[in-house]
Amino acid sequence: MRFNYKFSNILGTVYREGNLIFTPDGNSVISPVGNRISKFDLKNNTSFTLPVESSHNYEQIALSPDGNLLFAVNEVGEADLISLVSNRVIHKYRFNERVLHLRFSPDGKHIAACKLNKIFILQTPGHFIGQFNQFALERVFSDILGDTTYVAWTDDSSIFAVGSKDATVRLYTIGNYSNFRPYSLTGHPDTIVGIFFEENSLDLMVVSRNGHLSVWQCSLFLNQMATIESTNSKRLKLNDDEEDEIDLSKGEDRERYVINKEEKYNQKQAKIDSKNLLSYRKLSTHFLNDYIKDEHNNLKMTAADYHKKVKILVTGFSNGSFLIFETVGKSLIHSLNISETSISTIVLNNAGDWIAIGCKGHGQLLVWEWQSETYVMKQQAHGSEVSCLTYSGDSVYIATGGEDGKVKLWNNQSGFCFVTFSEHTSTVTDIVFAPNKKFIISTSLDGTVRAFDLARYRNFKTFVSPRPVQFSCVSIDSTGEFIAAGGQDVFEAYLWSMKIGKLLEVLSGHEGPIVSLEFSPIISSTTLVTASWDKTLRIWNAVENASDHETIQLFADGLCVAFRPDGKEVVVATLDGQLLFFDVRTSTQVASIEGRNDLGSGRTDTDLITAKKNLQSKAFNSVCYSADGQFVIAGGQSKNVCIYNVAEGILLKKFEITQNQSFDAVLDVVNRRKMTEFGNIDLIEQRETREGGNVKLKLPGVHKGDLAARTFKPEVNVFDVKFSPTGLSWSAATTEGVLVYSLNNGFIFDPFLLELGITTKTTKDTLHKKEYASALMMALRLNEPNLITEILESIPSNDIELTVASLPKMYAEKITKHIAVLLGSTTHIEFYVQWIMFLLNSYQPHQTIILTLYKNLSKKYTDLSKVCDYNKYTLAVIKRLAHLQINEVKEEVKTENEQMEVDENKVISIY
Repeated sequence: MRFNYKFSNILGTVYREGNLIFTPDGNSVISPVGNRISKFDLKNNTSFTLPVESSHNYEQIALSPDGNLLFAVNEVGEADLISLVSNRVIHKYRFNERVLHLRFSPDGKHIAACKLNKIFILQTPGHFIGQFNQFALERVFSDILGDTTYVAWTDDSSIFAVGSKDATVRLYTIGNYSNFRPYSLTGHPDTIVGIFFEENSLDLMVVSRNGHLSVWQCSLFLNQMATIESTNSKRLKLNDDEEDEIDLSKGEDRERYVINKEEKYNQKQAKIDSKNLLSYRKLSTHFLNDYIKDEHNNLKMTAADYHKKVKILVTGFSNGSFLIFETVGKSLIHSLNISETSISTIVLNNAGDWIAIGCKGHGQLLVWEWQSETYVMKQQAHGSEVSCLTYSGDSVYIATGGEDGKVKLWNNQSGFCFVTFSEHTSTVTDIVFAPNKKFIISTSLDGTVRAFDLARYRNFKTFVSPRPVQFSCVSIDSTGEFIAAGGQDVFEAYLWSMKIGKLLEVLSGHEGPIVSLEFSPIISSTTLVTASWDKTLRIWNAVENASDHETIQLFADGLCVAFRPDGKEVVVATLDGQLLFFDVRTSTQVASIEGRNDLGSGRTDTDLITAKKNLQSKAFNSVCYSADGQFVIAGGQSKNVCIYNVAEGILLKKFEITQNQSFDAVLDVVNRRKMTEFGNIDLIEQRETREGGNVKLKLPGVHKGDLAARTFKPEVNVFDVKFSPTGLSWSAATTEGVLVYSLNNGFIFDPFLLELGITTKTTKDTLHKKEYASALMMALRLNEPNLITEILESIPSNDIELTVASLPKMYAEKITKHIAVLLGSTTHIEFYVQWIMFLLNSYQPHQTIILTLYKNLSKKYTDLSKVCDYNKYTLAVIKRLAHLQINEVKEEVKTENEQMEVDENKVISIY
């Protein structure tokens, strides 16, 4: 097994903060998720997280008009220019302060950024050839009193308007126009939330935070802006009568030219008719808050967007409501309340039919089609941290449990959550899939163990104990007949029957909380292992004889236990940072791994001890075997996830799940900028004063921090980690959400038994000689996926059986694995099904390959069934329409025949 796992997607979190944007085609929405960016394809129902990671959470993003460049700025002012073609950061820029709004010009040549009371105009890299700095700062406008909040461009990118917290809108231009002067629009009652120019016009609308909509009319049309000679030319004259020319590259000549030009302008200004100068007048003011009932009178508008072509204005408010207006008659089209928290951002797509809405409080991301009043996408993150996760047997689904008491099911292929169970009233502590994949079992601190049906999506059974118990872990046996759960406050394990829902046994003996338990994966075995804080690992014969158990003494408190897939060995993670391996049959220790130093010593802002001392308190709290049982993956109180080889006892690879410094305990050293003459500034307690403030230091023993504080910085942690049953991916439940890492075969060159004479050319030459088995084995030795696929598809279908019979078992297993992965994307389904049929008849591959085959074939079956159903119903409609048309033709012919008979009778009667 290779371990070139790469980050592929993030689940459990769809939106954190910042603004949303649609792609130019309107089919995808881009959302900032912490220090990463996710792209949701609404047409194909898939999601994808860009392989780009910032040092802090992203707050503002902007997309170029052609959809190829994404400009993203994090909360400390670090900007990344990301290519959506290669999905890589191509340039960086530092604002050194928070940026409240970003906007590309419609021609894509400039980027306007709102920072403090200034507006920065940057040249987009690639549009200006020959410059050294890829982000050339062209202009800075700083004559604004309050912090800038919004910027908007005209359609020709000539003029832009800037709104600020001082309730004014100012108009500026990059070019030189004789009839334009910097202009201010005043009279707005509150902070500017949005500014929107009309299509090909200078008329604009301004919306304020208190819900006021102001409509301004310009005295000029956009095509009436008169340009003057650019001042950027190298050789200019001082005036019309002076023959001397100056060079603007010289400071003295530039100063003389500017002074002279101002004098000339002042002289000519008096001659210009006032009608030719740009000016505005307010046409009307509308009060949008009147359309929403507000009992507390504290309703605020938080977001707005406008579609120029459709003439639709959408506004979002602090109570979770949004309104849709038709700006022609200022009439209300639609109003809806979609959340209990404030709407953070709202945006329309280019077609004007979809509205994307983001709510920071609940982590909601919604796409609403306002014409049909239906949801295109409705996703919501867990209200708090994800506490546990598990894979289904075929790796298609991931189930997660959160501290908000919700259980969510995610499609691993699309990245979308398709069902949420909210029956639990407290933190979900553990979750597991049934062997038949028809239901899931979850435990919670509310004292219940619940079973959820995956066919009807309901809680069909609830298991409880004789006395209230906070359950911390759960497991189900390989037959799906027995369920076991361990108590956190009562040191007992409980065993129920799944069919009758009756409590069968109470397993007593532990003297501390049972933090982990698991049934043996062997079908004929009912062995149950439990790990506890009492420094013991107990092996129970749970069903046949509950009192019969073996006790293994550990060196420290047990934190997690896991069975090897063959059921012969277990691994236990202990509080001293070790991984201990025991033989289940003999109850003896067979191996151990010291993993504390591999966890890393992340230091929090308020730590009083050094990183080296802090490392002594680290330990793994989650461990899982790989599908083949040769490796284990472990995670814990750190940003690192480690993969170990069990037989060798060595660390194979260590993954750093995040570099996000918006979380605590990411850095190993204290930031020197926080060091003062009194020591670390974070260790200085901030008491409440009359001006406000709060106590910053955490209480002793509190790891979560004060959630009610103004500034809350969660500590990075890995709560659960699991290998997928197919071995192609693994997932970790972290502070950021569920991070999915997938195996990508295209990143490294990893040949297999490669010899000197085996090359791509010799492989293809062998194929041309029709030596198919030899060519296929040579391609497998080179281990290049594209070459293997090319060789496979070049073999005639009549020769597949003979080629498979000529392959040794070692090569047959490799080609089966390649086909299993390839089935997820290929269109030659029947061709590869023939390969699978002959391979399975000749060889018996590993269970992980079988699961991968089942997963991809199920996906193909689902996709084809949708196409077939669509075609079947379409043909039925066409057939019905044709039948109706035939009946109509028959009726018409019948009517004509009857009319002809009547006419003949009239003629006969006349004669």
